[in-house]
Amino acid sequence: MIRVQQERFEAGDVQQAMLQGRSDVGAVVSFTGLVRDFNERPDVTALTLEHYPGMTEASLAEIEDEARQRWPLEDVTIIHRVGRLAPGDPIVLVVVASAHRRAAYEACEFLMDQLKTRAPFWKKEHTASGDYWVSERCQDRADARRWEGGVQ
Repeated sequence: MIRVQQERFEAGDVQQAMLQGRSDVGAVVSFTGLVRDFNERPDVTALTLEHYPGMTEASLAEIEDEARQRWPLEDVTIIHRVGRLAPGDPIVLVVVASAHRRAAYEACEFLMDQLKTRAPFWKKEHTASGDYWVSERCQDRADARRWEGGVQ
């Protein structure tokens, strides 16, 4: 399941819904990203996320498909919020279910690394000293490149 939304999500509720009535899952790994009150500047008061509807969901679906080709996954959920968010708000959720833990761990990490570099989201941070668009991080690119050539 892929959702791009403004509404807040509850990670536990999403995981519970994923597992409802299932006995084929041996491991669930999830990652919840939160808005920080610091980044390029130390006084972030809000973060606004923009996206290109349709393109964003297609990009996320492509990334999910790649994960499913690499690992034997039972289920995947990706939720990414857009709009204006405050520090401490959840921004992204990736939940991966598999029969075995290693596949779930690796797939979750792969999904986040790819999402950070390939999904078309634009972030603007708001601070007391002004607003600015968030720059791409070299470390995010390095993290994504390590998956080139197959499973790590």
